[in-house]
Amino acid sequence: MSGNNLKDLTAFLMVAEEGNFTRAAARLGISQSALSQVIRGLEARLAVRLFARTTRSVSLTPAGEKLLQRVGPAMAQIDAGLQEITELRDKPAGTVRINADEYAVLNVLQPAISRALPGFPDIRVELSIDYGLSDIVSGRYDAGVRRGGLLARDMIAVQISPPHPMVVVASPAYLVRRPAPRHPRELTEHACVNLRLPTHGEYFPWVFAKAGKEQRIKVDGQFVGNNIASARDAALAGLGLAYLPREYVLKPLARGELVEVLAGWCKTFEPYYLYYPSRQHRSPAFLWLLEVLRHEPRAPSRGTDGGSA
Repeated sequence: MSGNNLKDLTAFLMVAEEGNFTRAAARLGISQSALSQVIRGLEARLAVRLFARTTRSVSLTPAGEKLLQRVGPAMAQIDAGLQEITELRDKPAGTVRINADEYAVLNVLQPAISRALPGFPDIRVELSIDYGLSDIVSGRYDAGVRRGGLLARDMIAVQISPPHPMVVVASPAYLVRRPAPRHPRELTEHACVNLRLPTHGEYFPWVFAKAGKEQRIKVDGQFVGNNIASARDAALAGLGLAYLPREYVLKPLARGELVEVLAGWCKTFEPYYLYYPSRQHRSPAFLWLLEVLRHEPRAPSRGTDGGSA
């Protein structure tokens, strides 16, 4: 069926429903004379009269009645199909797979997704914790989340968090046994909780910055964890000083379970970005997640589509 035939049948159905050319033309947004011309053209192609017209009324002919019986249900099905597509746009469905490091999952992604996901029962989100820089394309992930300085330049990147200041913390019990360090170099005299990332092999570096200068301190201690939760718990247990994102330990700091030391020395790391290939076809579910993270009360996006990293 050509596009013109479909438009003509739509005009026919509108006149049949209204029983009046003036009202039908108003609903279609065209003039009455233009509508009359469309109906005359349709009748000419079919070689039958579809409407019996008088000065006061418009009624269907037997041929018009038969066409209405055939075309009416089919057009209703088309309208229903278009409505279903619209609903898919308004209520997206599908699975989104995201690769991110542990802190991004715990403090950036999960809080935002937990607030938004219950309203979209047809969406499924899979979060995979990975400390390395996995290839999200070969891994069949829809996107990854990493700090700004770790992004490849061929990716679209959308900022989804503020910068992340780090903090050195210890339990009050530990600080009773050992006086708090006043300078990062004094950390070599303390028991420190190291973090050995599963995909790196080496200890996570303790980086400090002051007056525009950075220094990395190699620390040692009895306890080594492989995730930030274990490092925090070790500090709470009094096993030593721990180097953690400030936001991750706000509650134990507020309760007095942990105490900050070396205030003013710790480095602030870059914001987190959601990144994905520029050539990627973006599913409705992925676009939903992108909007959820963009509208979190955190930080603006970079560039027109998040910008290139």
